[in-house]
Amino acid sequence: MIIRETVNVAGRDITIETGRIAKQASGAVLISLDETVVLVTAVASADERDVDFFPLTCDFIEKAYAGGQIPGGFFKREAKQREDEILTCRLIDRPLRPMFPDGYRSETQLIATLVSADRQNKPDVLALTGASAALHISDIPFDGPLAGIRVGRVDGQFVAYPTMEELETADLDIVMAATRDAIVMVEGGGEQVSETVIIDALEFGHKAIMPLLDLQEAMRKSIGKAKREVIPPERDEALYARVSEAYSAKIDEVTRIPVKQDRYAAIAELKKEAKQALVEEFPEREADISAYFNDVKKDVVRRRTVQSKTRIDGRSHTDVRPITCEVGLLPRPHGSAVFTRGETQVVATTTLGVTRDEQRLDGLYNAEEWKKFMLHYNFPPYSVGEVKFLRGTNRREIGHGALAERALAKVLPKHEDFPYTLRVVSEVTESNGSSSMATVCSGCLSLMDAGVPIAAPVAGIAMGLIQEGEEIAILSDILGDEDHLGDMDFKVAGTTDGVTSVQMDIKIQGLSRQVLEQALEQARQGRLHILGKMTESLSQPRPDLSKYAPRITTMKVRPDQIRIIIGPGGKMIKGIVEQTGIEMNVEDDGTIFMASSDEAAVAKAMEIVNGLIREPVVGEEFEGTVSRIVDFGAFVNILPNLDGLVHISEMAWEHVGKVEDICKEGDQMRVKVIEIDQANGKIRLSRKVLLEKPEGYVERPPRSRGDGPDRGRRGGPRGSRSGDRRPGGPPRGGSGRDRGGRNR
Repeated sequence: MIIRETVNVAGRDITIETGRIAKQASGAVLISLDETVVLVTAVASADERDVDFFPLTCDFIEKAYAGGQIPGGFFKREAKQREDEILTCRLIDRPLRPMFPDGYRSETQLIATLVSADRQNKPDVLALTGASAALHISDIPFDGPLAGIRVGRVDGQFVAYPTMEELETADLDIVMAATRDAIVMVEGGGEQVSETVIIDALEFGHKAIMPLLDLQEAMRKSIGKAKREVIPPERDEALYARVSEAYSAKIDEVTRIPVKQDRYAAIAELKKEAKQALVEEFPEREADISAYFNDVKKDVVRRRTVQSKTRIDGRSHTDVRPITCEVGLLPRPHGSAVFTRGETQVVATTTLGVTRDEQRLDGLYNAEEWKKFMLHYNFPPYSVGEVKFLRGTNRREIGHGALAERALAKVLPKHEDFPYTLRVVSEVTESNGSSSMATVCSGCLSLMDAGVPIAAPVAGIAMGLIQEGEEIAILSDILGDEDHLGDMDFKVAGTTDGVTSVQMDIKIQGLSRQVLEQALEQARQGRLHILGKMTESLSQPRPDLSKYAPRITTMKVRPDQIRIIIGPGGKMIKGIVEQTGIEMNVEDDGTIFMASSDEAAVAKAMEIVNGLIREPVVGEEFEGTVSRIVDFGAFVNILPNLDGLVHISEMAWEHVGKVEDICKEGDQMRVKVIEIDQANGKIRLSRKVLLEKPEGYVERPPRSRGDGPDRGRRGGPRGSRSGDRRPGGPPRGGSGRDRGGRNR
């Protein structure tokens, strides 16, 4: 049975269809907004795996045919996922993963495939909502539904599912996911917007998605399959009580050790002791003893944090760990910085590149765009004292890098004002919580150290929340352990004026606006504290670039002059590059970028370009080269690709019988511009005006054809070719004197 329903979500019509495509999947839907359509399937294996985690895989695939394209490359088919596809995978995974029941271990896969793209409506939030719908109508256990929405703010008004065109002028772009009772995920950023604007946007989005939740519930009632039974793991209360009784005090003691590695070692030793001590009382229960030990540890730390307001490392709820900042650490990178906050440390570098260093994007929604700012986040295993194979960038690294990149991109100068390609690389050298926000801080300092004129410094802070009953603890600058055992993890980055990037993952339901406001205000205070520490090391961008950075000079020419600079087959621009050794790029609007660390080479290139596009004026003198000789004069090259005519009468004061008597091709000739025809651009030159007049020379007045006595005599009555006379005129075959009146 095919079901196809459409609902209106804050002015946009969204359609969900099922029963036509992919009927062998556990659940499948087509979800569309205008002409953007995503196919989402959910499949779970029949058996359960014997693992201690939920094996969920979320994938998003953008098909080139969706936009009427054929993939590039040799194989002409879709291959490795691009970064924007991976970010959409994470967008689906993060809110859905906590919504499966405890103890469910069947391998589950969600695949969202973009099958039609109108290039105006982004498919990521459709994929998220479609995944929820596919799960909800399937037999897979799922505590849904939820829905995703993108909220923008255009001209001060919130817009649901803004188009690509609207996002170009929006000062806020947030993606969120929510159930009927709670917001569960937030991802986005803004142009230094206030925390109040963000909360208002979240409330707008939560209210707007209700029709989508209603539609999924209706589909579930109509065609939903019976859910598989999942027997939640039962806790052995006797064993849990025994572990708690014997080790709660000791756990409380070792979890107060402030140094991460020492604390982990003490906890591991205590767990080993617990298993050895209790295994005789509870034989063959080592795995359960270990699991309950972890549960007791979580309960002890959460209760202590809320009730005594003391955290693992002894800080209060609002304290930020000690911060140190260094800039200019590395001599050769164009900018470098080290940001250390407690046991989290990031070394960031900034590299200034030229046009050829831009990254070409080839997705359907950014086809043929060029990315001028890149932030790459690396999380090596040594940063947490582990040993692992290095196998390329993982999804977590891509997600953390995108979060930090979004935070810094909002304060970068416009490309026309600072025409560099920028790459920031974050090397996480130590990690104990919030390495992505440390990346924002270190990356900002490295940009300023490189002399990039950012609008304002940016800092980031990771916040946590623990709720025990009616009591709530909001934690600033959380540790890794606090992230793991908390109920909300949210990261906020921005300037003193507002937020540029935000990410939230919320595990509890019914979070009130008051709690959100308190959390964001506490994050703002922490951000301002961190900015103060950062500006102690470097308060503003350096006035000069590194001596190793390329110098880019821009100049502007008329678009119709571009062909002159490039030349036939690129001959002219290639010649300039070969002569000077610079990098040179010409944009369609006539902007020319010239890059080199050699200022003299750039100056030489500018001189050549100015010569190419220079236009002569009347009265200007040139030392030109004779390029072509004709019967009536010589063409002289006075500027690159620009010739003028020296008429034979302008070659000398005395009579010139043949042009060759004065010059030949290749000769140098000093000339002066005497006339420029504005209609066709033809240039008349004169050689003689630059020569000294012969002594006694008398210049004859200019004559026009048919005027003057000579012309009159030359043009007098003429007889016919047969010698007949016209009245009053001599015979046609008369003497030279009779014909011309001039004695030759």
